[in-house]
Amino acid sequence: MSNIDWSFPRQVLITLLVVACCAAYPLMKYGTAEIPKAVLAGAVITTMNVLAGYAAIEYSHGKSASTFLKYVLGGMGVRLMAVAAVMVALIKVFEFEVSALVWSMVFFYVVFLFLEIMFIQKKFGNR
Repeated sequence: MSNIDWSFPRQVLITLLVVACCAAYPLMKYGTAEIPKAVLAGAVITTMNVLAGYAAIEYSHGKSASTFLKYVLGGMGVRLMAVAAVMVALIKVFEFEVSALVWSMVFFYVVFLFLEIMFIQKKFGNR
């Protein structure tokens, strides 16, 4: 595992920076104080989720099919439960603005899913 491909985390970081630059002004100008906080939380949650998925892919790359499935698909279930638990806590306990949190998570999930599919296609496409 000493040969880690850092291109995907770099793409995630660049995407976050571009979206932050594009969204900062409208969120601050037209949103209430709760909206940017919820959008930031949604961005952080989905970023941690996609980076955990990346770690599972990197770790299991080149290992047996059962190891790959165990880490990638099993990890997907664990990550889904963790994201749901954090979402419930943010909404019920910390009273985050629901629509901004959910829609920011949907937006970042779709963007990161596209990046992840492209990364997997590049990584496993030469097999």
